[in-house]
Formats: sequence, C-alpha cells, structure tokens
Amino acid sequence: MSVEVEAMYEEREVKRMYVARDWYTEKMAQVTLKSLKKNGFAAFYAPSKEEALKRVLEMIPVHVNVGVGGSVTIREIGLVKALEERGNPLIDHWRSGLSEEELKEVRRSQLTSDVFLSSSNAVTMDGKLLNADGTGNRVAAIIFGPRKVIIVAGVNKIVKDVDEGLRRIRSLASPMNANRLGYKSPCGLTGICAEDHCEPPERLCHIITIIERKPNETDTTVMLVGERLGY
Repeated sequence: MSVEVEAMYEEREVKRMYVARDWYTEKMAQVTLKSLKKNGFAAFYAPSKEEALKRVLEMIPVHVNVGVGGSVTIREIGLVKALEERGNPLIDHWRSGLSEEELKEVRRSQLTSDVFLSSSNAVTMDGKLLNADGTGNRVAAIIFGPRKVIIVAGVNKIVKDVDEGLRRIRSLASPMNANRLGYKSPCGLTGICAEDHCEPPERLCHIITIIERKPNETDTTVMLVGERLGY
C-alpha cells in the first residue's frame, strides 16, 4: 500500500469514526429527551453550542431579568455575554467586586428571577436531574422560585441512572469544581473523592438533589447539547 493510499484510508476511517460518534451521541440524547418529556420537562436537542445559544435566546424575552447559576456550561456557550449585549438585566453572583453581603443578596434575588439559567451535574437516561451544591442557591432556584428554569447540559452529562449520576458527581464534577474554586477538600487536592474525610468549610457537596419529575409549579426546560460542556 502506497503512502498516499494509506493516508486516504486513514482519513476515511477517521471520518467514519466521527460519524459513528455523532450518531451514538444523538441516539443517547434522544433516549434521554424522551424520558425527560415523559417526566414532564420540556426537552430539546441542539447539535452544537452555537445552535443551543440561538435556541435558548429565543426562549428568553428581551425585557426580563435573568438569574445565572454557578455554571461553566452557561458561560461556555456564550449565553451570559449574549444576554448582556442585548440588554437583559442579569442577576449573576459570579460578577466581580461583590462584597459578602452583596453576594448573599444576589443569590437570594436569583430565587425570584423571571428566568433562571443553570446546567445539571448529571442527566439520567430515564429522565432525572442530579445536582450538588455547597450553598444551595442553585439547586433551590432550579426547584422553585423563578418563573422559568432553563437547564443546558452537554451530552457528557448523560448517565445511565441515579447511581451512575451520583458517581459522576463524586468522581468527576466535584473534583474539578473544587479545584477551580481553590477548595482544599480531598477531591480538590487529589482529584479523588474521600467523602468520609471531607468536612466543611472545604467540602463542596453539602446538598445533593435528585429531581425525578418536573416540579409542579416550575416551568422547566432541558436543552441537551451534542458537545462536551462544563464539568
């Protein structure tokens, strides 16, 4: 086999690999979307973060105030910047320069925002949402308070069931979040969860919620994105 033919063969196989991967990703997302809808959520799939940004912006009226949870995903798709540029008032506790009292007030204000944006630490294929918090403002706002909640999650957040979701939180999402925040918890220092030896104030997982069905009084939309996003 000549070098040219071998290169062509390799390029073809790489393309086939990408096609197969995209096919599998969408299939897993479609199974999860069906379950989310069965559990009462509005649920959609966007193949890319650009498409996700476009579709989420369409869901949010220009004049309403928007609470932004502690989410890397929301910022990674460019949603915060886009909302700022079009003039939506943002309630964002990641804004720099806040005092401790201002930070607490912003977090409280998110609970009554018109729209609350967040991701989820895990989305199960049977349609459940799992989230871990240290303070609890994010999980509280997801459950009740804001008029509308929009969850954006990359396909890397899809897991088989609750048990796998809890493992994902402990072994993947929490270590990376703890490291980002500079926490000196066992997982923040070593990357490995040591729950029995993890205590406040460095502990990140104070509250873990499992939303099995859409909360009765909360208009909740889940947008799954066909890319790896967040933690």
